[in-house]
Amino acid sequence: GPRPPISNTEGDLLFLLDSSASVSHYEFSRVKEFMWDLLQPFTFGPKDVQTSIIHISTTPTMEFPFDQHLSRGSLRQAIRDTRQLMGDTNTGKALSFAKEKLFSGEAGARPDVPKVLVWVTDGFSTDDISEPMQLLKDMGVTVFIVSTGRGNYLELSAAASQPPDKHLHFVDVDDLPIITKELQDGIQDVLQANRLHAVDVTSSSFRLMWPKLLSQETGYYTLEYAPTDDLARKRTKQVSGAHTSLVLSNLAPETTYEVALIPESNIHYFPPQTTRVTTLAEEISPAQVLISESGPRSFHVSWAPTPDSVMGYQVLYGPLPGNSVKVLEVDGRHNSTVVENLAPNTTYLVTVTAVYRSGKEKSLSAKACTQEEGSKVRHLRFEDMGPNTLKASWDSADGQVLGYRVRCRRQTGPSSVLSVSPQVHSVLLTDLASGTTNKVCVKPVYRNQPGKRLCRVVHMQPATEAQGYRQRQRA
Repeated sequence: GPRPPISNTEGDLLFLLDSSASVSHYEFSRVKEFMWDLLQPFTFGPKDVQTSIIHISTTPTMEFPFDQHLSRGSLRQAIRDTRQLMGDTNTGKALSFAKEKLFSGEAGARPDVPKVLVWVTDGFSTDDISEPMQLLKDMGVTVFIVSTGRGNYLELSAAASQPPDKHLHFVDVDDLPIITKELQDGIQDVLQANRLHAVDVTSSSFRLMWPKLLSQETGYYTLEYAPTDDLARKRTKQVSGAHTSLVLSNLAPETTYEVALIPESNIHYFPPQTTRVTTLAEEISPAQVLISESGPRSFHVSWAPTPDSVMGYQVLYGPLPGNSVKVLEVDGRHNSTVVENLAPNTTYLVTVTAVYRSGKEKSLSAKACTQEEGSKVRHLRFEDMGPNTLKASWDSADGQVLGYRVRCRRQTGPSSVLSVSPQVHSVLLTDLASGTTNKVCVKPVYRNQPGKRLCRVVHMQPATEAQGYRQRQRA
């Protein structure tokens, strides 16, 4: 979707557009759409972003100067009206021409503002680009390259600004939208580098960044900020001249702030810099509540997200049906807790309430069920281990099991009882005569309450039923 406008960006942005015959009409139109998509978030004007286009062809041509289209509608129409020139791909000539125009007042370029060159190419050039490109970079131009063809990686990575992973992109012409956001962010970083701007914006804070204008010895900065709809609530902070950033916190959500940076220098005069920052909407917390690790007398409650604007959480829980409710207090930095001392085999209603620093509260509820205490083991099964021998296996029972008792009542022969530790979940049963039906029961052992037995009947096949084959038992 469209990005919100990016304010406090200032600079001259030049597109080097491959307009030669090596580019199809379809590719040319797709690149024009991409150019407009890149420009959408920026604001335009003599104190903001100015942009221009130079065609790569037999002879380089400027489509329009930097200061001609300073409104969004005019610029969009100018890009739509741009026509392909055809001809040769003389990129080197176009780069030399670009160097001249990027620093020319006649072309509407401005001194002392960041210069950005975005070169969209199919990777082919009929003349040398290395020398004119290096001259541009030596003059402080930041070069981004987008290759939609099979360009030479070593040549293009040397031409782009460093590091290449931030300034060089290889992408099919139909996939240009994939890199739009990343390229916008890269251009924005360059254009905001010498202006006061905000990063890391949340619902209650943002970090202000500005260029290094002073030092510890030459002065200090005064920062003033206030909501645009209530400038009388202006607050002021001072930091030493060694600082280039400051975090403003305890702000109101969804509020636009006017911010001014005033350099107080004892050597030079620096004009104040201003910016406007809008905090994000408060995250709704909790957006989800999860119940896990349920036992007979406890369960684990967790929730998300945990935004900075939440001071703490209240976890209310009570049995259903019923009117008794208990409360747990949880610090706002945490997102989970264990609810204990519960009744076994009971359904509870759990409500997690976020208490915001602003005084607001948001709640979300979920149901939780405790396990039956002293429950029986699960999934008792048998495996043939040879003549007259079975392996009985089971899944562990819930709760603090002290061990398991396994009883085998044989159709012929004596009954037997085996006791095993809580970590053991299988035993071998021997002396089970072929053709007999036997009953096997497994019961968990607890300290303070009885366990419940799980029993199954197992039939041993007569030995004569399948001579030469391993016998199989049926439960």
